Amino acid sequence: MTVDELEAFGMRRMDDDDIERTLSRESVGVLGLPTDGAPSLRPLSYWFDGEDALYFVYVLGGESRKASLSDSADVARFLVYNVEAPFNWRSVLLTGSIEEVSAAEREALEERMDVSWRPDLFERAAESETTAIYRFDVGEQAGIKQLELPPELREPDSSGRME
Repeated sequence: MTVDELEAFGMRRMDDDDIERTLSRESVGVLGLPTDGAPSLRPLSYWFDGEDALYFVYVLGGESRKASLSDSADVARFLVYNVEAPFNWRSVLLTGSIEEVSAAEREALEERMDVSWRPDLFERAAESETTAIYRFDVGEQAGIKQLELPPELREPDSSGRME
């Protein structure tokens, strides 16, 4: 079924403001990077700059396949979603480019970043391992959501209309 067909069941497209609110409120998603075979999918915590970029911290101990794939990717995807109940969920799919930030940019960026999005594991690893910050520049974005019961499951109100 297409998104348009699913609208009859209560699903809606998200506008830019709704997508921005979702990216600001959430802090975990799945990064998709191209490979020669199936895409590499990595769950990651992120920080959203409130405009058009997400930032990830990579721990670079040993060989990092994630960093290697990120460095060679022309395009990547990032999926953010939240499911509170079967009929209350949001999903945002971003397409864009990904690259490691420079040392100079990293210093300025770290002053702005909210560290609450990083798991404690990364804080501890950063003390003994090399880390890098990667920026995902959003090129395209799309979001869908369902925040209510489908029409056929709603109770009629006192006038007989569906609530």
